[in-house]
Amino acid sequence: MTHTTCTVTKISSLTPAIFEVVLTPPAAVEFNPGQYLKVVMSDEDARPFSIANAPHQTPELVLHIGATPENPYAWEVMEKLRSEDSIVVDVPDGSAFYQPSERPIILLAGGTGFSYVYSILQSALQQNPNKAIDLYWGVRNQADLYCVEHLNALSEQHANFHFKPVVQYPESEWQGLSGWVHKAVIDNTDNLADYDIYVAGRFEMAKVVRDDFTALGFPAEQLFGDAFSYL
Repeated sequence: MTHTTCTVTKISSLTPAIFEVVLTPPAAVEFNPGQYLKVVMSDEDARPFSIANAPHQTPELVLHIGATPENPYAWEVMEKLRSEDSIVVDVPDGSAFYQPSERPIILLAGGTGFSYVYSILQSALQQNPNKAIDLYWGVRNQADLYCVEHLNALSEQHANFHFKPVVQYPESEWQGLSGWVHKAVIDNTDNLADYDIYVAGRFEMAKVVRDDFTALGFPAEQLFGDAFSYL
């Protein structure tokens, strides 16, 4: 992990509270799919965000940042990004990156944890277009599914990729999965142990996922997520 000064190339809104940030380093940065960078706020303060694009899409580094004034941890980062032409980041970091195996994979994301699994998804499909992948993306409301059209298009292009959005508080016309995202995984998977599973979301969610999956006999060595290093 090294200090790198990146140009703030683009900031756009994915939803009213989620922003896509494109950073351009002076040279391509080597990282593994599923790793993250830290935005350096000060010598003592560096804040982590998953890299949403895949390594083969460098040199840009793409972030999906959920930020509101009520969440100063992320909001202060967005204010810094908006006010400065460049930003210092520590990159890469994280040990829960994609580990290719013969097993199919389940990608399980809550909210902007999607950026972590999105990098893995793009890399896995690029390396093996026929890789069997199930992506479960849990959100509070349908409007939070900011990448749904692209994911649906990918599922049409790759017969073995299945996108399964899960809405916690669905509207009346919603016909997809609802409730807790990890419960949807359990309910729709015959044998979890057949899969490698990658998890990103709030720490509380990650802990529940680990506890519930291991209680069902899921092998710990097939469960990946940087949150587990802190739980």
